[in-house]
Amino acid sequence: MAIEIRVKIPRNRVGVLIGKRGATRRYLERVTGAKITVDSGSGEVTITFEEPPEDPLMPHKLQSVIQAIGRGFSPERAMKLLNDEYVLEIVDLRDYVGPSKNALQRIRGRLIGEGGRARTYIESRTGTDISIYGHTAAIIGRYYDIIPAKEAIVSLASGSRHSTAYRRMERKIAEMREREVLEQMMIMREARSRRRMKESGEEGEEWEEG
Repeated sequence: MAIEIRVKIPRNRVGVLIGKRGATRRYLERVTGAKITVDSGSGEVTITFEEPPEDPLMPHKLQSVIQAIGRGFSPERAMKLLNDEYVLEIVDLRDYVGPSKNALQRIRGRLIGEGGRARTYIESRTGTDISIYGHTAAIIGRYYDIIPAKEAIVSLASGSRHSTAYRRMERKIAEMREREVLEQMMIMREARSRRRMKESGEEGEEWEEG
């Protein structure tokens, strides 16, 4: 049974998705097994899988890659989303400053910072990639890294000083690290418990055979 997904991207990002002589689109089709059809006039992209892919998450991953390219990321950065560990988060800046073009331009300037310093600092502290494009701020990274990056972006978009936004981000970084450590400990405990149950079952079988 065929799977079909439609994605809309800005028309001026269509060329980036297709790539020089169609190279980017062909590469994505080859690594995902999908057919990608692009309407250059409208910016509508149709993703088609003739057969369900081996990776059931692949349609969603490819959709995220195309959305990321549409929100200003280079194809190289967007393709990180083909990795299970990476996700895409898109923040609509209009939710914080309204639809005014002047307000959006001002907030984009705050998020990027002089010489790109604000964006670069957030990226370096969180290990994420950030694209400020049009009315959105998009983030690519691991789940636990995206949360503090989003905290800084939302704080700046809401009018906080850079120093305040960075403090909030640092608190989130610490909180996410603690949660990640606890989650890893739980996974290790569950693995040990399953291993013990398996060993106990094998010992019981040996006892019956004896």
